[in-house]
Amino acid sequence: MTKIKAAVCREFGADLQIEELELRAPGRGEIEVTLDAVAICHSDISYAGGGWGGTLPAVYGHEAAGKVTALGEGVTGLKTGDSVVVTLIRPCGTCGNCGSGKPTICETPTPVAPKLTDSTGAEVEAAMNCGAFAERVIVEPSQVVRLPSDMPAESVALLACGVITGIGAVINAGALKPGEDVVVIGAGGVGLNAIQGAAIAGARRIVAVDMSQDKLDMAMEFGATHGVLATDGEPWKAAFKALGGRGADVVAVTVGVIPAYNDAQRYLGWGGRMVMVGMPHTGAMAEYEPVVNAFMGSSMVGSKMGDVVIQRDIPWMADLYRQGRLKLDELVSGRWTLEQINEAIADTKSGAARRNVILFR
Repeated sequence: MTKIKAAVCREFGADLQIEELELRAPGRGEIEVTLDAVAICHSDISYAGGGWGGTLPAVYGHEAAGKVTALGEGVTGLKTGDSVVVTLIRPCGTCGNCGSGKPTICETPTPVAPKLTDSTGAEVEAAMNCGAFAERVIVEPSQVVRLPSDMPAESVALLACGVITGIGAVINAGALKPGEDVVVIGAGGVGLNAIQGAAIAGARRIVAVDMSQDKLDMAMEFGATHGVLATDGEPWKAAFKALGGRGADVVAVTVGVIPAYNDAQRYLGWGGRMVMVGMPHTGAMAEYEPVVNAFMGSSMVGSKMGDVVIQRDIPWMADLYRQGRLKLDELVSGRWTLEQINEAIADTKSGAARRNVILFR
C-alpha cells in the first residue's frame, strides 16, 4: 500500500475533503501512474454534485497526465518513467462495440478490485475508472497513451477528455466533410475544441453560439468565423445569416443545458446532423418536433468522448499541437494546487474558465 493525498467527495454538493488514502499496488494487467496534472471537467462537477448519482465516498477526476511508476504482472509496451495521458476510457476489447472500433461505448467493462481505502480501512471509490483528483492512480494500460516527455503536463492532461471530446464530436460523430458549415453551441472547454476540430477538418464557416460575448471573442481565437449571442432573440436566425442564408451541416451541442437542446435543431440545414455532446443531469427532458427531422432528412447522434480510439486519435492531436496547429496551452486558464481544488471548482462553475488544472509538482 502507498499513502497518497486525494480530494474525496463524501457528500454530494459539499466541498471535497483533502485526505490521506492508501492506494494498493497495481495488480495483473494494471499500471501505477504518478500524476503531474489533472484538469477539472464539468463531468467531475456534475458527479460530485449528485447530478448523475454514484457511490460515495469517491475520488473523481479523469483528465490527467503523469509518469508510469509501477507495472503489474503481464504488462507490456510500457516502462517506468514513460510520460502518459490518462483517460477514463477502459474498453474490454472483445465486445461488439470494441471490436467495431467504438471503445467509448464498450458494453462489458471488466470489474476492477477496490483501489483506495481511507484511514478507517473503508473503501473509497476511484470514480470514472480513474480517481485522478489524487497524487497517484491505478489504471489499465488501455487507458493511457504514451506521449513525448517534453510536452507540458497541463496541456497533455487536456487530451484525456475535453480536447478529444470536442474534436471527435465534429470529426468522428458528426462526420464533417471539408467545405461544410458548423454551428457550435457553447464556447467553453469542449466547445472551443469542437471549433478547433471543425477548422482542422476544413469547415467552410464555423459559428459559435454562447451566452457570453467574452467567450465568443475567445472562440474567434480558436477558429470560429462568426459569433452569435444566445441571449439575442431567435439567435438561429443570426446563424443562418452568417452561413449565407442556410442552416448548418453539423450542429454540436457542447453544453448540458436543456434550452440549448431545445433550440439546437433550429440551426440545422437540410440533411444536417445534430451532435449531442453536453450531458444534462439525469431526468432532464428536451422537446423537439420529429416531423422536422423526417421532412428535412436531419438527424441526431449522441457522442461520448468524441467517439475516439485513443491510441489512434490522441497521437495525431499531440502531433498537431507540436506543429503549432492545435491550441492546448491556451486552453489552460488557471493552475492550482490540490489543496485549492474547491476554489478551482468554484471558478470552473462560474463559467469564466476554459480549463482549470491541478498541478501536483
